[in-house]
Amino acid sequence: MPTSAQKLSGVVPPFVTPLTPEYDVDTASLARLVEHQLTGGVRGVFVLGTSGEGTFLTDEQRQTVLETVVSEVAGQVPVLAGAIDTSTARAGAHISAALKAGVDAIVATAPFYAATHPAEIERHFTRLASVAEDTPIYAYDIPSRIGGTKLPSAVMIELGRQGILAGVKDSSGQDTSLRKLVLDRTDAGLDGFAIMTGSELTVDCALDFGVDGVVPGLGNVDPAGYVRIFDAVAAGDRELARREQDRLFRLFEIVEVADRSRMGASSAALGAFKVALFLLGVIACPLTAYPSIPLDDAEISRIGGLLERAGLR
Repeated sequence: MPTSAQKLSGVVPPFVTPLTPEYDVDTASLARLVEHQLTGGVRGVFVLGTSGEGTFLTDEQRQTVLETVVSEVAGQVPVLAGAIDTSTARAGAHISAALKAGVDAIVATAPFYAATHPAEIERHFTRLASVAEDTPIYAYDIPSRIGGTKLPSAVMIELGRQGILAGVKDSSGQDTSLRKLVLDRTDAGLDGFAIMTGSELTVDCALDFGVDGVVPGLGNVDPAGYVRIFDAVAAGDRELARREQDRLFRLFEIVEVADRSRMGASSAALGAFKVALFLLGVIACPLTAYPSIPLDDAEISRIGGLLERAGLR
């Protein structure tokens, strides 16, 4: 497990994966996204997660993302890579590929499609740790995407105690269970075990009750805003933290712009993030991975208006 000096903290956005009109990885746009994030003051980057559409990409595309980001970041901040798949063997293969590219840490869900028992989740992460060797692994708690499986706090804490997990990215949306995890960590004396929230909307509150940082999809668009929240909470300026959180709460309304009667929630949310980055000149094309449906011109215009309201244009 990382020492306390190495513990993950701060703002670590989960990168989108820019695509060309032909659905190839747009490496030039990806390089600009890295620059956008580093300029915003992030303390790490996370590729090939939910926002990165990692499960939609081919192995070759995944490797392109990994190699491009590791090269562009050039050691300035840690690079975390998703190892998200239906089985331990498949996730392990993703870990091997990520290590080959030179990433600094792995983020892995429990297996999905087949239902899993807590004992099987523990076996899964233990095997992945043996594949990763000395590279830290963070558990990714996102029940909505893995068949409703919630990672039990007791299992996470025990795996942290054994040095198998370096921490948890909690995207469960369940603030009570997140707070319990923070308390359980304290009771276990696991000071080096990082707890990160995946929520865009309650970052100020979560930081206040003890999480170490945030992995916000909206951070693709406005990383500096989330950095201001983190810095304000660290400085004890709760009023500033709340103002920034309120502004970003309103900016998050971009995910509600797309017509849900013609596309799914993922297309609407990831499409909104990509459209915003397109309008800001960070990426060249706002397409999401096939078969996701792109936003239309009217929806793109509305997102432009929300960016202006948030002071980003």
